Amino acid sequence: MPRIGVFDSGIGGLTVLRALRTQLPNSDYLYLGDTARLPYGTKSPATVARYAVQAAQALVREGIDMLVVACNTASAQGLEALRTAYPQLPVMGVIQPGAEAALQATCTNRIAVIATEGTVKSGAYGAALRRLRPNVEVRELPTTLLVALAEEGWLNGLEAEAVLRRYFTTLFDAPSPDTLVLGCTHFPLLREAMAATVPPDVNIIDSAEATAQAVARFAESDAGTGSLRLMATDGTERFARLAQRFLGTTLSPQDIELVDL
Repeated sequence: MPRIGVFDSGIGGLTVLRALRTQLPNSDYLYLGDTARLPYGTKSPATVARYAVQAAQALVREGIDMLVVACNTASAQGLEALRTAYPQLPVMGVIQPGAEAALQATCTNRIAVIATEGTVKSGAYGAALRRLRPNVEVRELPTTLLVALAEEGWLNGLEAEAVLRRYFTTLFDAPSPDTLVLGCTHFPLLREAMAATVPPDVNIIDSAEATAQAVARFAESDAGTGSLRLMATDGTERFARLAQRFLGTTLSPQDIELVDL
């Protein structure tokens, strides 16, 4: 499965792309960030589904063999529409792999999920976890400020840890969850600071890594050239600047293709 299309409402899905390239380094990747219309979390489910299909259409035209929805909101509200629109195309979101990994990790059956307000309101993680294990205890907390910390590059140190401790004060009240799901693709950048602020026995589940592992299990091969195309619907300069932090590589605005959906 050498050509994998990845899309997100912005740049957060680049953490999924980075994990995919670690798991399947020889596959060819096309990444689309719908930066002209972000955030998806404030839009209606019908609008999110429509945007997801439009983004997928742009990638399908490029001949992708699989679509990875690297956006929690689109995974929660757009997968059914995508699978209806492209019944022959394998489509994978980030929520199901994250839920499966959390259930494999927990020993107490108590799981916490942090995400943006839109993802928490959708209840998508709780629903996915309970479908797999009806008696699981789930706590979901919106932690939208963490998105800004990730984009500003405040990934560790006193500022990041202070914000995290404020969020985690009630999240880990007794009986404490033993597993924490990072339900936003920005959050893996803050993993080091999280590890310093959660109780020491808590398993941190990176849904980006879980998704990449699920794709690797599904993929029939890793044949390709390892190529990468980055596309955005607006703001190529900002996209390139922030993408460097998410991908860990040097980029310029010229490396980003501007596309119209």
